[in-house]
Amino acid sequence: MPRVFIQAEDFDLGHETLQLRQHNGGVGAVVAFVGTVREHSSGAAVSAMELEHYPGMTEAAIEAMVDEAFARFDILGARVIHRVGRLLAREQIVLVLVSSAHRGQAFQACEFLMDYLKTQAPFWKKEHTPDGAHWVDARVADDEALARWGIAAGNAA
Repeated sequence: MPRVFIQAEDFDLGHETLQLRQHNGGVGAVVAFVGTVREHSSGAAVSAMELEHYPGMTEAAIEAMVDEAFARFDILGARVIHRVGRLLAREQIVLVLVSSAHRGQAFQACEFLMDYLKTQAPFWKKEHTPDGAHWVDARVADDEALARWGIAAGNAA
């Protein structure tokens, strides 16, 4: 079953959750993170965000990250959907789902995957504001979140 999806189309949380857990009777917990395009960033109004990626490379990098989550945590399944293209404010941008027998491992693995996605996944983001469009730089806080997992920014797991 595929674990990583890069797509322009929106996703349905309920449908994706069912797909993740329907073939494993040992699932006792599913943790989900849904990220959306914020209307404001660094004090500026954001009308849209454009996301670009390098097909093939992006999927492979995220698959490796999912493999690392399986190695670090006692999880049964994982699914990552990341949208690309032009997204308007308030639209869904990313979904991370993790299933496990118990909630603790699922919460940790989901947070690990999001921290990794924010700093290591090869996406390029451009925000559209009233002052024009600009590329989004990585934030120090994202690097610090990744560091608590023992991973330095810029290094693969």
